[in-house]
Formats: sequence, C-alpha cells, structure tokens
Amino acid sequence: MNILSSDSRLPLYQRFRDHLIEQIANNHWRAGAAIPPEAVLSTQYQLSTGTVRKAIEALVGEGILERQQGRGTFVRRPKFQSSLFRCFRFQGPGGECQLPQSRILSVKPVKAPLSVSEVLGLAPDAPVICIVRVHVLDTGPVLAEEIWLPRPRFQALLDVDLTRQGLLLYPTYEEVCGQVVASAEEALTAESIDDVWARWLQVPVGSPVMVIERLARDYAGQPLELRRGRGHAEHFRYRVDIR
Repeated sequence: MNILSSDSRLPLYQRFRDHLIEQIANNHWRAGAAIPPEAVLSTQYQLSTGTVRKAIEALVGEGILERQQGRGTFVRRPKFQSSLFRCFRFQGPGGECQLPQSRILSVKPVKAPLSVSEVLGLAPDAPVICIVRVHVLDTGPVLAEEIWLPRPRFQALLDVDLTRQGLLLYPTYEEVCGQVVASAEEALTAESIDDVWARWLQVPVGSPVMVIERLARDYAGQPLELRRGRGHAEHFRYRVDIR
C-alpha cells in the first residue's frame, strides 16, 4: 500500500506516522482498539520494520498510542475528568463535598458566531450545534456552560435526548457520532457576568465569575468542541502541585 503521496520532504517514518493518525481519526482503529503488530504493518505497507517501529514510537510518545505488556499496542482512550470539578469545589451545609447535577437547557442548530467559528476553524456563519446546560445543587445553579460543535460532525445529536446521557458528554459524542476527543487545551479567566449568563446562574448582573474555556480536538488535531463554562467565583479554587 503506497503512502508516498504525502509530502516527500518528510522522513518516511513521519509520513507513515501521519497516515496512522489519519486512520485513527477516521475510526479505522477506534479508541481502545489494538492496532496490527509491527510485522503485519510492515508487510501491509511495504515498509521496513524499523520505519514502522519509529512511527509507532512517535505516536506512543505523543500519547496517541500506548503499549500494553504482553498484549500489544492500542489506541489510547483519554481519561478526561471534568476540569470544572478540579477548579470548583462544592460543599453542603455540613461541609461535605457535593457533585452538582447536570441539566440541559437547550440543544439548537444555529449559525456560528464569529468568536466561535474562528476558534473552531470554521467559515463565518458555519452550521453548528449549541448546547446550553447548567450544573445545580439544592441551593440552585452553580455552573453554566455553552458548548459549540460543528454540525456536520455532530448532526446525530439532534435526534438524541441528551437529558438522559448523564454528566459527561464525551462518551455520547463517541457512541452517537463516532467523534472521539483525544486532547484538549484550557484557559482560565475572570469576568463580570452579563445578563444572559446571570439569568442562567440566577445571580445579579455584574457578579464576579470564573471562566473556563476548553478547545477539544480529535486525534488528527482538528477542533471538535468549544466549551465555555462560568461558575460562581466563591466556589473557585486553584491548586497546583510543584515538585
């Protein structure tokens, strides 16, 4: 199988690494699945075992593949823990930790605002899906999120009752749409809340909130999701371990 149609200026192992990424991004090998042994890939693509091994080692180093002793090499499934609950701490009246419940307020197909299309790498007014949800305790809403998704890749979500999918959306993305979040980058800022977010969080306009913006990507590095969450500043806690 010829993979030499890619940029010939790149080393052969790099071109094969890029081909493997494309295969993973297209769900030829799904998250958690084993890829063929090096000898099989070498024969299939008519490449030396050394070239195949170097490409695979590059992907292992990038955290896309993982070797499991005695079992083989697998497409790594990222283990995301919601950053919102790393940064925000919620306590009940007795001081016990509580996990907010998630409520979907709306799921709508819309045209992307410029601030969204630019981050997701889409054309102006591109079709997207906007999900609004809040996280609530007995005392009321404590976090609110806007989640923006490219509609062609997530069209199937419009036929799913997301209120039954639980707190984490990434498993639903994979199960319903075949879209796997492989990596994400986040930024933390603070601001005074506007009237829309104030209504969702049920706080006065101008109240201080912390903002977490997350851009999630697939295995090929293409943007999949833009998420902007705002939470009461009183619940915000920042911690980092320095060793």
